[in-house]
Amino acid sequence: MKAYEEVLEFIAAGPSSNALADFQASPQSKERVFALIRKEKNEGLTPEEKAELDDCMQIEHLMNLVKARARRRAANE
Repeated sequence: MKAYEEVLEFIAAGPSSNALADFQASPQSKERVFALIRKEKNEGLTPEEKAELDDCMQIEHLMNLVKARARRRAANE
């Protein structure tokens, strides 16, 4: 499973506002992203790896926005 697929599965499960605000990627997903970043800096990435890293970065940005809104929603519940 690609690192970003973990986030998609989590969201598809319909988590509560609190669960969204508290979401953390698994250690395996974090390590995959860190490995891609290291490889990008040291060796370069294949087009597939570059696409995967780009997807992860976009998902991370989106999750930061979602978590901020979820925290506001949870505070108002």
